[in-house]
Amino acid sequence: MTPLTVTPGTAPGGRPLLTVAGEIDLGNAGLLARELEALETADTAAERVVVDLTAVDYLDSAGLSVLFVHAERLEIVVSSLLEPVLTYSGLTELAVVRAP
Repeated sequence: MTPLTVTPGTAPGGRPLLTVAGEIDLGNAGLLARELEALETADTAAERVVVDLTAVDYLDSAGLSVLFVHAERLEIVVSSLLEPVLTYSGLTELAVVRAP
């Protein structure tokens, strides 16, 4: 198992950015949820948050659930590995999903 890291930053254009790496599963999805919730209470609450998942090796239903809760505020950057998962789950209908 690859440990999960979530690193806040700023995307080009000044929007909030979370760079996520490792595996997202039931045991650690709460970390991602807490970081996204922290951005909702910050001054950037009205902005779309960029979530870079290009370094995520594994994403289970717990991780998808976290993304669904915040979908309307997310722009998700995803590799070809995870793109089908987001498409089949229906997340691409609710959030902006794009390749790097």
